[in-house]
Amino acid sequence: MAECSHLDQIEFLELPDTIEGCKDCLAVGGTWVHLRMCHTCGEIRCCDSSPGRHATKHAAAAGHPLLRSAEPGEVWSWCTIDEIGFTLRAG
Repeated sequence: MAECSHLDQIEFLELPDTIEGCKDCLAVGGTWVHLRMCHTCGEIRCCDSSPGRHATKHAAAAGHPLLRSAEPGEVWSWCTIDEIGFTLRAG
C-alpha cells in the first residue's frame, strides 16, 4: 500500500474558526468551487475544480505538498507529490 512520505511537514491539523475564502481569489475578485487548507502553513486556497487552482499552485510554489479539504464535514487530505489521499486520525 502506498504511503505519503511528507507527513513530517504537517503543522496545521484543524481548520480556522472563520474561513473567508481563497486568499488569492479574494485578492482579485475571483470565484472558487471548494477550499483546501495547506497542512504546512494553514493558508486557505481553492481546489483544482476552481478556475484559479490556487491550492495546487501554492503547494508547488511554497514546497508545501500536503492539503486538506476545508469543506464542512470533510476530513480527507491529499499529498500533491505522492498523489495519495489519506485521513489523519487523532491520537
